[in-house]
Amino acid sequence: MQRKTEMEVVDMEYMMELAFSGCSSTSSTTGFGDLAWVDWSPAVDWGHFSVENDFSGLLEHYGLPCTPAAQDWSTNVSPTSTNCPGTPVEEFQPQLPPPIEIERDNNRGLRLVHLLMAAAEALTGANKSSDLARVILARLRELLAEGGATNMERLAEHFTDALQRLLDGVGRHEDQPPNSGEVLEAFQLLQDMSPYVKFGHFTANQAILESVVGERRVHIVDYDIMEGVQWASLMQAMVSQQETPSLAPPPHLRITAVTRLGGSRRSGTTVLDTGRRLAAFAASVGLSFSFGQCRLDADDQLRPAAVKVVKGEAVVLNCALHPPHLPWRSAASIASFLGSAGELGARIVTVVEEAVVVGGSDGSGGFVGSFMEEMKRYSAMWDSLEAGFPMQGKARGVVEKLILGPMIAGSVGRAYRRREESGEEREGWAEWLKEAGFQRIGLSFFNLCQSRLLLGLFNDGYKVDEEGPNKLVLCWKNCRLLSASVWSAPATESPAASCFSW
Repeated sequence: MQRKTEMEVVDMEYMMELAFSGCSSTSSTTGFGDLAWVDWSPAVDWGHFSVENDFSGLLEHYGLPCTPAAQDWSTNVSPTSTNCPGTPVEEFQPQLPPPIEIERDNNRGLRLVHLLMAAAEALTGANKSSDLARVILARLRELLAEGGATNMERLAEHFTDALQRLLDGVGRHEDQPPNSGEVLEAFQLLQDMSPYVKFGHFTANQAILESVVGERRVHIVDYDIMEGVQWASLMQAMVSQQETPSLAPPPHLRITAVTRLGGSRRSGTTVLDTGRRLAAFAASVGLSFSFGQCRLDADDQLRPAAVKVVKGEAVVLNCALHPPHLPWRSAASIASFLGSAGELGARIVTVVEEAVVVGGSDGSGGFVGSFMEEMKRYSAMWDSLEAGFPMQGKARGVVEKLILGPMIAGSVGRAYRRREESGEEREGWAEWLKEAGFQRIGLSFFNLCQSRLLLGLFNDGYKVDEEGPNKLVLCWKNCRLLSASVWSAPATESPAASCFSW
């Protein structure tokens, strides 16, 4: 028998679809290592429910700019019933760091920040010098090696690594994703510690549910499905509608995962495993479901004709650019995906993305200004995790290494390419969609209330802001972290995705 060529094998995989609508409802969920799928993607009962322009805004999270204001730390403790009459009142005095240690930490934090800004300036400023940047980064590593493990030092280490990657030209396509099982567990930890992941998923899911009411077939084309965390709650919500007599039975749900051409066998298997886990969950709740995948072409472009659309389906495009940032993501591939919405006849397009910073809040442009704002944003994330889970240092360390570290590297890399190579200033994909002719779809009042209820399960420092009728923004105090927006595709018969540029 003649041996199949590699392209024939790719084409076979490209058109393969896993149909699981007939799965038994008794199917067991597939575990990932020691972590069961239902553990990291819990079903949700949907029926219940200016950053300053100087270093102080960045450092105040850690009390670095100056010695904390004097406070009366004494607490009078009344004698208990076991005390003898006349027992003097005891005075509780907590152990505070000596002033000299506080001053040392302040000075170290200021030095780290100034050196990071100097390295960013040396990479892209008017006096650009790779040699100078290399010397500064080496000094940063010396300081970090001498210090302890404070929040500021851990944050500075990740930003130092991100700048080093820019200097060495690393991180575009060469990197391999970390171990999938480890990332999955870290992802679950982040979900437990912060609303960062669920906020975007819940907002997008609610908008999808409201847009497909009464449809018999729903087809979601997902740009980066990862482990499919987002879709368990959507499945449960679709099934719960069956309990309402006035609503039609749940539709058949089909999900198509967009993957990269030429990916490793391991990554392709992971996508299929995600489909199997989703199918098992759909069967367990009694939802008709099918799963498929389509690949980007060699130029990381999505060919709309490659997506199998059945007549009568309500098509939804979902683009959740959540952590961790996979190395194959590129502006070109995202643009081609979003640009295909018109040709695919998408009912709605949901976009979840990091809050994008354009320049400094003081009006300073270029990479240095964006770099400083990214430091402020990620310091807010560090602060939020510390405030909510101060005792879970080990768990936070795992999240920082496998999730936040890659996020910082991706954010710094995009800021560098966006401002220094293209010279364009964009405020994220929401602005791109508006310029490309997409229309805003207003979010419901229920969607807003749901987001606020979600934040109520976490630290009081989180809040949600409305930015226009179609966009919600997750904030920690006054710092924007993440946004979720909903759009309708422009009316056009053949919107060549290649005509859109980033």
